[in-house]
Amino acid sequence: MSTLDRAAAATPQALAAPTTVATSPRATATTPPLGLSPRLYNHDLAPTQRAGRTWRTYSIFTLWANDVHSLGNYAFAIGLFALGLGGWQILLALVLGGALLFGLLTLSGFMGEKTGVPFPVMSRIAFGIRGAQIPALVRGSVAVAWFGIQTFLASVVLRILVVALVPAAAGLDRNSVLGLSTLGWITFLALWGVQLLIVSYGMEMIRRYEAFAGPVILVTMAALAVWMFLQADGTIAWSTPDTKHGADMWLAVVGGAAMWVAIYGTFVLNFCDFTRGAVSRRSIVRGNFLGIPLNMAVFGAIVVVLSGAQFAIDGTIIESPSDVVRAIPSTPLLVLACLALLVLTVAVNLMANFVAPIYALTNLFPRRLNFRRAGLLSGALGLVILPWNLYGSPAVITYFLGGLGALLGPLFGIIMADYWLLRRARVHVPDLYREDPDGSYHYARGFNRRAVLALVPTALVALFLAFVPAFAVVSAFSWFLGAGLGAVLYLLVAARRQTFHDADGEHLAVPSTH
Repeated sequence: MSTLDRAAAATPQALAAPTTVATSPRATATTPPLGLSPRLYNHDLAPTQRAGRTWRTYSIFTLWANDVHSLGNYAFAIGLFALGLGGWQILLALVLGGALLFGLLTLSGFMGEKTGVPFPVMSRIAFGIRGAQIPALVRGSVAVAWFGIQTFLASVVLRILVVALVPAAAGLDRNSVLGLSTLGWITFLALWGVQLLIVSYGMEMIRRYEAFAGPVILVTMAALAVWMFLQADGTIAWSTPDTKHGADMWLAVVGGAAMWVAIYGTFVLNFCDFTRGAVSRRSIVRGNFLGIPLNMAVFGAIVVVLSGAQFAIDGTIIESPSDVVRAIPSTPLLVLACLALLVLTVAVNLMANFVAPIYALTNLFPRRLNFRRAGLLSGALGLVILPWNLYGSPAVITYFLGGLGALLGPLFGIIMADYWLLRRARVHVPDLYREDPDGSYHYARGFNRRAVLALVPTALVALFLAFVPAFAVVSAFSWFLGAGLGAVLYLLVAARRQTFHDADGEHLAVPSTH
């Protein structure tokens, strides 16, 4: 028992619930309970109370209903068709990847449900109260860049829609200001502002938006598949002349499943940002099952119909559902389809690329930033980097974002090994907010050097696998190799002669409404 634990036991009122002073309907200032550091604790980093949590099965399912059906995922899955996998092989790869993801995301989600803390605070368990900045900033940096890029890609769809409805607007699309036309700036800022507005109302508004967008996306994509099926006179091509066979086919199927998991390498890290509001483990399991393997089977069926029908029609392979939308002959239906794609892109961006940097920045400056202010700052960063220029630079996408992405596997392996295998899910939540040298997560000046020691070599291995051509044959499995090596090396160097205490943070918790 640490010094502060003994003090709390002597004076129970010392760890009374945090005092919250409302400054506006969407911003609060929280005074930490006695013994907790204001450099580690604020209203948004605090654990959530169990009473009043709102993320149930449907909320978690709609996260995946939106994210699985993103345009980027369709491009990836259709690309498997182009690379020589037939219809049933694509379905098998996606279902296999979905089964793996179901297990990984459920383990990650349970951590958030138990502790009620966001990812940067969760990272303090393995990396220390200061070392947690490493995984938080890596995850947040990747997300900020992709937030800007995805907003730009959505603005391109909106530009096409605007010109289709108002042809005269094409005149605003011919100049260039910092690499973007006037119409491009208008559409980008419009979508950028909508997302900032949603985020300014906190996680509850994000949950509601995802719940609204999920059915819209499923209905739209299913309708596109039915329309393409009818255009192809009720037939689809299940394979192409280049379809693989034998060992090459099975290697491509397993590789496709592994790459499918790697796409979600960001989300398996910070899924606790959402499940900290989950009402129970059961809601996580059910939401994940409906949203991952089952929903991915539906996604795979839509991919097979879209790509197979197009190939049956003219022998070509589409690159994205956007190609199908452009071919819709009815202007009203074209408008509805474009709007649905915009709703989808905003939903994916909010969950995958906005929440993570908000918590990372809040963790970096807890005394100055809350959820709303960090959201505005994240949005500003996503704007000032001029993401359309980043998207147009293969070097930035490959080496900067690809390099950061390669680190996600080792980070996941270390955090999971520490939580599930070393500690057996025993967490002293109050110590996550203490700078007491006797605290469970103080380590050496706030850094767990053993976790950092495990990260450095495994990160180098992950980077080599990602970028060195000689390792191209195993590049599809780089996330798994990085995660596995990170876990094994961490368990080898971790201090095993420790006693781990389990203590919840309910007396430190805040309502799950921020």
